[in-house]
Amino acid sequence: MLYAILCYNDENAVSTWTKEEDDACMARLGEVQDGLRSVGKLGPVVRLQNTTEAKTLRKANGEHVVFDGPFAETKEQFLGFYVADVDTIDEAVDFAKKLSVANPGPGAYEIRPLRIYLPSALPDTVAV
Repeated sequence: MLYAILCYNDENAVSTWTKEEDDACMARLGEVQDGLRSVGKLGPVVRLQNTTEAKTLRKANGEHVVFDGPFAETKEQFLGFYVADVDTIDEAVDFAKKLSVANPGPGAYEIRPLRIYLPSALPDTVAV
């Protein structure tokens, strides 16, 4: 089963890291990713750009309204995600725990099962 592991953190804190701090964090995360990648169970890994670069499209009274940034009142922002092809949610939670150890600071990881709507777009190796 495919699970999304959604990464949340304070982008203001993360964006103040030096290049060396960011590179070190990405190296630690890479080591965790290698575990699932080596057994062919890691799908896309995406790091989103800051919310200052984003737009939000909402419908209001049947009309489209575009806002700058994500329109959310929160201290943490959605920063990226992993797709893991694991057998149980417990496996996905274990992977998220390892990611949280590799990533400094508080933050959060949301683990959600995925429902595939376009299976023809997936590689043959992914179980749906």
